[in-house]
Amino acid sequence: MSQSVYREIGGLEAVESVVDDFYDRVLSDDRLVGYFEGMEMESLRAHQVQFISSVAGGPVEYSGADMREAHAHLDIDEEAFDTVGTYLEQALRDNGVADDNVEAIMAQVVELKDPVIGR
Repeated sequence: MSQSVYREIGGLEAVESVVDDFYDRVLSDDRLVGYFEGMEMESLRAHQVQFISSVAGGPVEYSGADMREAHAHLDIDEEAFDTVGTYLEQALRDNGVADDNVEAIMAQVVELKDPVIGR
């Protein structure tokens, strides 16, 4: 993906706003908050900014752990993954990201479903 999506959505500042909105939604959901207990949220937010920037074609390479390894201990099920994905999509849309860019970013996220849920 070229840097055009990253630029079109507003760059780092926009990604940070999306990530803040995303985590507000996720951490307000009683079904999901348990996955984040004991996590260093500032570090997690920074990784998420890096990840979203990377999948949007930003000038960043995601350097976090392999998705399967990073999530293996969490025992994430398909419903939780889908709910988190819904919150990310809503955060993107509510922060003014155009439909085609939302679709491009979410297509990258969907590709991670099997590794994240351990398939």
